[in-house]
Amino acid sequence: MAGAALSRRKLLFGAGPCGPRPPWAIPEARFVEYCTSCDACIGACPERVLGRAADGLPRFDPAAGIGECTFCGACVEACGTGALQRTRLPPWGLRATVAGACLAGSGIVCASCREVCPERAIRVPPGGRGAASVDALRCTGCGACVGVCPASAISLAGMEEACA
Repeated sequence: MAGAALSRRKLLFGAGPCGPRPPWAIPEARFVEYCTSCDACIGACPERVLGRAADGLPRFDPAAGIGECTFCGACVEACGTGALQRTRLPPWGLRATVAGACLAGSGIVCASCREVCPERAIRVPPGGRGAASVDALRCTGCGACVGVCPASAISLAGMEEACA
């Protein structure tokens, strides 16, 4: 049963227990092979949205940082192993998703996520009443909306590959 739950989790949330990797991470199997856990990318991140996953390797955690991933590339420049390569566009397949716990969807005035979205990818009905929705074509998966949601109703999904 646990295996089925993990597979469902990977399908729905795009990541296993180690979460999404930093932007421009090479495919997971190679990332695990190349990354030496040196923390250079973590230390280089000005937004502090990179941390260590349960497997000891770097992961993207927007709720832990001071903002969102600005895709500045500092993590890639700091990586000396080739585990992060700025050759992929876009840098990952993450996109924000809104769960049923959205306050605005429950009739409580809230538009926190919309107000911080640098790409204006989040829409909330007029007056902040009605569930937020995400324009997947505009969303970059930067995570700005994740940490500011008072109901923790926003998450990131859609990684092409999940961690093992």
